[in-house]
Amino acid sequence: MIGVLLTASLPYTANAEFPEEVTDARPVLITGASSGIGRVTAERLARQGYLVFAGARKKVDIDALNAIENVQAVRLDVTSDDDVTQALSQIEAAGYGLWGLVNNAGVNHLDPMLEANLDTTRWLFEVNVFGVIRVTQAFAPLLIESGGRVVTISSISGELAGLPGYGNYAMSKHAVEALIDTLAVELGMEGVNSIGIEPGGFSSKIGESRCRRMLAEGREYRYLVDQMREHLEYCRDLIAGDIDRSEWSTPEPVAAAVESALFDEAPHARYLVTSDPFEAQLFNHKIMNDLLQYNAGAVHKYTRDELVEILDERLLILDGKMESDLPF
Repeated sequence: MIGVLLTASLPYTANAEFPEEVTDARPVLITGASSGIGRVTAERLARQGYLVFAGARKKVDIDALNAIENVQAVRLDVTSDDDVTQALSQIEAAGYGLWGLVNNAGVNHLDPMLEANLDTTRWLFEVNVFGVIRVTQAFAPLLIESGGRVVTISSISGELAGLPGYGNYAMSKHAVEALIDTLAVELGMEGVNSIGIEPGGFSSKIGESRCRRMLAEGREYRYLVDQMREHLEYCRDLIAGDIDRSEWSTPEPVAAAVESALFDEAPHARYLVTSDPFEAQLFNHKIMNDLLQYNAGAVHKYTRDELVEILDERLLILDGKMESDLPF
């Protein structure tokens, strides 16, 4: 029966069954689907007729996801080997295989790097980095069998290291950027695309969760005192409901990019999805600045004309009009 009940190991998970006739039976697993980008993406794909396995940790979220047509909830804490093993068994038992994996589960926290709590740093990496590795390793055989795709939600913070207080989070997402590139090569050799999504700031519960954790800590800061005080004041207003959220951008553009990455015939390697032009400007200028800084201190420097020539060549390669003699 489709939607096998794993009642022995998942006592409160009543898995919804997929309909017998579906528009597109290329199923997708989304981690961290209880809210934010994950939830909006699950709803979008389900509306389009795709089958969605939606990962969540709490019973209330699992029940809510199971109420959505074309969605089957999966209990999945990406830091738990047991959860990942049980999720794999559940998806294998459903009998559809797996076309896509969306590594979306993630957490955030602010700390001055000079006094960062290393336990918090380890936790960020456990979720944001090791969780992606753990889930991707487990589901790789199904994805290779289908010739499918792995889509990993990173962040503009993966390239914007240097913003005060965001060091821990930026480090974890910088590692994710390296992981996306590595998987692109290694999974590519197995016929599976690895694609990165780099969102900017969108309406999500990740900020609210971060605020609740930071307020609960009750920290006194020695560094970045003014910045951290302002952020904690913002957190108090946010939790109290005194922040106007009406102008916050919904994650729908990110969900649209995920859909393109999963199902377009020729997906991009990366999708930069920002909520306003300034975020895109900040992101692109930072990358350009890093390139020029590397070049300025390089033993083998490039001239301006040589840099422009490289840019023109890369554009031709991305447009499919020229082949690269490099591994990227």
